[in-house]
Amino acid sequence: MDLEELRAFLAVADSGSFLTAAKTLRLSRATLRRRIDQLEARAGVLLVDRTRAGVFLTEAGTMLAARGRLMVQEASALIDSVREVGTEPSGVLRVLLPVGLPPHLVTPMLAYVRGRYPRLSFRLHFSDDPVGGIIENVDLAIHFGERSPVGPWVSREITKVRIWAVASKTYLASRGVPRTVDDLRSHDLLSWECPGEDGKLWPLLSGGSTAVSPILIARHIHLLRQFALANLGIALVPDAMLPDPGVQEGELVSVLPTVIGKEVGIRVVVPAVLSEIPRIKALIELLRPFLGELRL
Repeated sequence: MDLEELRAFLAVADSGSFLTAAKTLRLSRATLRRRIDQLEARAGVLLVDRTRAGVFLTEAGTMLAARGRLMVQEASALIDSVREVGTEPSGVLRVLLPVGLPPHLVTPMLAYVRGRYPRLSFRLHFSDDPVGGIIENVDLAIHFGERSPVGPWVSREITKVRIWAVASKTYLASRGVPRTVDDLRSHDLLSWECPGEDGKLWPLLSGGSTAVSPILIARHIHLLRQFALANLGIALVPDAMLPDPGVQEGELVSVLPTVIGKEVGIRVVVPAVLSEIPRIKALIELLRPFLGELRL
């Protein structure tokens, strides 16, 4: 398949317009139409429906667009891999992160990577559930849990993090320190909901879970931690064991640390076609010791 014809088709598929696609690719409309016609001739079926309202994909065109994007991505990845062999990692990395990661965790992580590879730059995106849908236009995604997307992805666990309950000393002094799981019923609970799990079930170190009635359920880790620091309740959150900036050390303390909690994996997911690009492989390997230093 001719990649230039495929790129022309994908530009039309994305924009729904020959004119817009031609401008994007810096081609004349005549050249663009010729490439689409040639691709349809190779396929033996119509790929686009040309109407007054715009250009729409046929069923065959929709199928080709889904697979064609991967083909173009793979071709670009192959060129990048060859170009980067033996050189210092450089270029832009598009990273998808879980929403609500504490800034005081993301900041040193980015500084650490930049210190090792100053020619790398980043475009960060955030999602409630990084692998909950189709991952597009990213080089790698980092997420909590064991679930990985179905499809052509390479998934690796890079570390584990402890999930446990924390509260401020002020809150506990006012409301009392829980001694048993049953004591949680008389407290305001703030629950982090790991993608694919139920925020109304708190994990037990012995296995299984206990049902709770949180006043708040969210996937925004940093927000929940700030609520706990504001004396609003006991929060179940992943803990990086890092002090919060501007907060006296030890202000947040663990609650029922020998009863409530579990370990959950932090995984990195990379489109299979990009997994051999040197800058991506280098970043994954670089993160392992860094996260270990943070005692995650």
